[in-house]
Amino acid sequence: MVMFERILVAYDGSENAKRALLQGIELAKLFNSRLFVVEAIDLTVFYNAGILPPLSALKDLEKKVKADMAEATELAKSQGVDVITEVIEGDPATSVLDYAEKNNVDLIVVGSRGLSRFKRVFLGSVSTAILKHAKVPVMVVK
Repeated sequence: MVMFERILVAYDGSENAKRALLQGIELAKLFNSRLFVVEAIDLTVFYNAGILPPLSALKDLEKKVKADMAEATELAKSQGVDVITEVIEGDPATSVLDYAEKNNVDLIVVGSRGLSRFKRVFLGSVSTAILKHAKVPVMVVK
């Protein structure tokens, strides 16, 4: 049987991400794994345009991300799973892949679609990019 000691869930609070988180929690319980939950914040759209994001938008984003990480922590701990949550910055797919490599993750779990429908139309989905470039197994949860 394949053992996943370190499982990473890419999380953004969307319904598909919640399903991915629940699957990650179940796998962590099954394999007695450490669970990592990360949410990537991509502010490069603003920086590349040479503008600073509005302060109100940053505060709203900070509240949302804190709530997402609190929700992930509560769900995992309520199931007896050892969880580490972290907010990372940058392109979501690249940031998740970098985090996975730096933390020796054995499996990445991601929802099939996240919150950014507009970006997906132009750049493809985060899950597709992770699937294409990951060096470890990836589970895409629909």
